[in-house]
Amino acid sequence: MLEKVKTIAFDADDTLWVNEPLFRRAEEEFCELMVDYLDMEVCAKKLFEFEMQNLPLYGYGIKPFALSLVEAAISLSEGRVGNDTISKIIAIGKAMLNAPVVVLNGVEEVLGTLSQKHNYRLVVATKGDLLDQERKLEKSGLAKYFHHIEVMSDKQPVNYQKLVNHLDIKASEFLMIGNSVKSDVLPVLDIGGYAFHIPFHTTWEHEFVSEPVIHEKFKELTSITDILD
Repeated sequence: MLEKVKTIAFDADDTLWVNEPLFRRAEEEFCELMVDYLDMEVCAKKLFEFEMQNLPLYGYGIKPFALSLVEAAISLSEGRVGNDTISKIIAIGKAMLNAPVVVLNGVEEVLGTLSQKHNYRLVVATKGDLLDQERKLEKSGLAKYFHHIEVMSDKQPVNYQKLVNHLDIKASEFLMIGNSVKSDVLPVLDIGGYAFHIPFHTTWEHEFVSEPVIHEKFKELTSITDILD
């Protein structure tokens, strides 16, 4: 199946290291701060609506999320939220940016084996804020394994095609590995590449896909170490 593959690309957040739980904890902290204005469940739903409204303008990442927190606080409180609460919300965002990078089990073993023993060209293909993703990659200690780092504004077929063109390979020589079917699998299959899905225990609502993927160039794995088989 994979004889032609020359380049293997990895998503970063929740594929190489832990990310989504940081957002869920931040969401809980935010809604606790807003408890005088609305209950936790409604707060979470409204916050997601603000994130979706802002996504086309702000993009992905912690900084856009923090901006949405501030905007949501002002709107949901009808302007009554105090400066002290706004300061605490900003502190939530800073804490996320300064959080330690926790590399997922098996990642370094897999990257080392693929790059050293099998001579695949390894790439990071992720989306989000460039500075934040570069910081996390450096903190993770994984940068040494990668030939190229691509931080995309979004993960659509056109973004992957640009990456494939930049790497000077065919789509049929490209394998993408990630935790999101919506972002890491479907767009790559669409351009003719291969895709492996490794589920993470927490998934952002925006990334949910209800239909199962059935495709000759797709595999569902349970762990990143399954790649070595």
